[in-house]
Amino acid sequence: MANDFGKHSPRALVSYEPNPLLGWAYHRFFEHIEVDETWTGSVRRAEARGTVVYVLRNLSPVDFFALDYLTKRHKLPQVHFANDLGLWVLEPMGRGWLHALARDESTDADDLKLAVSSGASAALFLKRPPTLLEPGTRGRIEGDLFLRTILEVQRQNTAKGARPILLVPQVFVWSKHGDAAKHNAFDAVLGPREWPGKIRAVGQFLANYRNVTLRAGEPLDVQAFIEAERPKIAASHGATDEDGVLVRRMTYVLLRRLERERRAVVGPTRKPADRVRDEVLRSPRLQKIIQDVAGEGASERRVLTQKADAMLREMEAQPDANVVTLLDNVFKQTVGRMYTELEVDEGGIERVREAAKQGTVVLLPSHKSHVDYIVLTYVLYHHHLQIPLIAAGDNLNFAPVGPILRRAGAFFIRRSFKGDRLYQAVVDAYMRRLLRDGWPLEFFLEGGRSRTGKLLAPKLGLLNIVVDAALGLSETKTFFVPISVGYERLVEEQAFVSEVSGGEKPKEDAYALLGTTKLLGQRYGRVSVQFGEIQRLDSLVTEFAAEKITPARRRAMVTKLAYRVMNEINRVTAVTPGALVASALLTHGKRGVTYDEIVASCERIAGVLHEFGARFSPSLVFPGAHGESNGKTRIRLEAIREACDLFVKAGHVEAQLPGETGRKTKLKSALPGAIYIVPDDARLSLDLAKNIVVHFFVARGLVATAMASTRSPIERDALRDRVRALSRLFKYEFTFRTDATFDEIFDATIAEMLRANEIAIDKGGVVARDVRLYVEMLRAFVEGYRVAARALSLLVRGPLTQKELVKKAIGIGERMFLAGDIARREAVSAPIVENALLAFADLEYVNRTDGKLELPESYASAETVRVIEAKIASFVVR
Repeated sequence: MANDFGKHSPRALVSYEPNPLLGWAYHRFFEHIEVDETWTGSVRRAEARGTVVYVLRNLSPVDFFALDYLTKRHKLPQVHFANDLGLWVLEPMGRGWLHALARDESTDADDLKLAVSSGASAALFLKRPPTLLEPGTRGRIEGDLFLRTILEVQRQNTAKGARPILLVPQVFVWSKHGDAAKHNAFDAVLGPREWPGKIRAVGQFLANYRNVTLRAGEPLDVQAFIEAERPKIAASHGATDEDGVLVRRMTYVLLRRLERERRAVVGPTRKPADRVRDEVLRSPRLQKIIQDVAGEGASERRVLTQKADAMLREMEAQPDANVVTLLDNVFKQTVGRMYTELEVDEGGIERVREAAKQGTVVLLPSHKSHVDYIVLTYVLYHHHLQIPLIAAGDNLNFAPVGPILRRAGAFFIRRSFKGDRLYQAVVDAYMRRLLRDGWPLEFFLEGGRSRTGKLLAPKLGLLNIVVDAALGLSETKTFFVPISVGYERLVEEQAFVSEVSGGEKPKEDAYALLGTTKLLGQRYGRVSVQFGEIQRLDSLVTEFAAEKITPARRRAMVTKLAYRVMNEINRVTAVTPGALVASALLTHGKRGVTYDEIVASCERIAGVLHEFGARFSPSLVFPGAHGESNGKTRIRLEAIREACDLFVKAGHVEAQLPGETGRKTKLKSALPGAIYIVPDDARLSLDLAKNIVVHFFVARGLVATAMASTRSPIERDALRDRVRALSRLFKYEFTFRTDATFDEIFDATIAEMLRANEIAIDKGGVVARDVRLYVEMLRAFVEGYRVAARALSLLVRGPLTQKELVKKAIGIGERMFLAGDIARREAVSAPIVENALLAFADLEYVNRTDGKLELPESYASAETVRVIEAKIASFVVR
């Protein structure tokens, strides 16, 4: 064994200097390593507290070279000692070889002591990987002697009042291929991927040096560790070797922290597909269902087991790192070019990373586009986090997309499996196996994609299964991560507008996929990925732990979790330039609007959103404190102009330049001085962008609508009743807060609007002052419910299916818009009508019988149906 920096000489305090050839290699290969501020910040914080000793898991010259290069590049504590590398050979002119001939572990320990005692940093490798090409190495390097030396130096430092020693775990991940449960001959010769020998380590480095991941684990304060462990050792081991016990425990803690960092990047051990299926099929719960369904007959049980195996083969994910890498390159050439920028909540990413190190992460993103899958995978991949297994609808399991998605981590589940006990049991057993194996999961609480731009109500089926499975794994922590994925424009925009207008949903197949290639030449603005507050399952269980968690209480817990996640997604949704401009264009109430008026409206809306605590896209505001100035948000005019230009080029907005002779010039891009007009048939496209932020306005919008549609002033209690009626009407339209009662939310909203001088208190009640923005933000929904109410007149003739009634309602809405009964074209929307019918059923305006809608006896006439419309029309502001 040879220390690399000399024996009991001043050279022990000198950092390693490579020979010229190796120095060239340093710059050639290591300059590509991208190091984020999290790593440098972690090391600098440790340096501020004490002497830094870098700790690495298994002996690797490549890891040392990279660490040495990066610490020098970033001016971090440099390495003055490294054990068992034999780097004297690589020093200039091979100096140090005479010292190496007479070295052993004790002299290395002396040099470590000399370096650390002087406050210099060192690098310690804890283990040596065993391979056939390096016989006799297993267990040779355990790091015990060096950790004993660290303990000795720490005690001396403590006696002298010197700074503590901090052991900082360092993890280099040179390959994103996960660990394999089954090793082959190649692994035996060169060491497994997760525990590579020197030759394989070099090979992995050469193949992946441009995409290396470097993470620093939680530092271990040696003095604090000694003080915490000494009483435990005394109680359990008596007078035995205290240092020996400390070293074993310290080694365990360090290796665990190193492994947590590595697993957060590469994920759990990969098992062969047939082994996973076998483990799932042997699940006691699944076997019980098979026995219950099949009875005592062995042949019947065998048939059902084969059927369950077929279901698993149709369902299972088969993640392949090579496919993910390939798709990453495809993303850059396609989606990456369609969107001008991808804005990511970096703080949220780090919270996810910390959760992934502690337990199993379940990602719950919003679902507005098929691009959601790709964008989130891209973000995680480039932030060196394990790619999750993603629950996808079986409608996407078609060639060639299905096999590709399966190898990118997707597993396919039927849209509905209610009534099929076997299929439900297979899904349950599969999810339990994934969670038990430690796989991060991803699925969409909304079920399908939103066609309106705002969140859909959560679907609890898969969440119920995941929570139930996680509750059975008491030793594993489970974290649910709300994620907002927002777009200025959607690639499915045209299809969504067609569906919302009553068109049929197109079938998803290879032909439809090829049809999307024409979208590649268009521009869709920015994508924003934001992370909400992570919900811990154990914390939720504690809230419900006053009594035993019965099935009813578990269902209540899942419901609460779902709505907390949805509220968090809404809370962290970023305000993009596109959403701001779309809101301004759809709420001004005039035929056309000037650029200056758009800017003024955007500034007004941004000010309100700032008051609500909304996040803003970095491209929209000036840097620092959300671009605040005197308590207001300062938006970038260039971002507003770009958003206007985006919509003009998409054909959603007409930019016209009036001439002196009355003639006008239609522009192909935004230009200050032009008049901007939104064609009626383009309002639904802009509505998709506006609805990304509409949830911020709901509470004040309900109050404003209730006030503005009646005489002012209005008594507070009367206003409360009208707002309550609206909130019940829109029960299925918006996601309301679940942490307060209606009265608490109403009183808080009134107080906020009073402070903002938007309303005032008069002797006669509440008076509206400046509520037009809120009224206009919700106008389309109120008018859409009026359309649905008028469509109920069709039920006077007899029951209709919901699909039939919605389609006819769209036609009625078109006529109402042309006749001027409603003012907003975007009110004629199939999703709005569908939500209205759900609310009407709760209000007992309609009944559902045998899959059809019919009028109850009390409303079974044209006159009484008009009463329903009149109730809703009373909220329409003229």
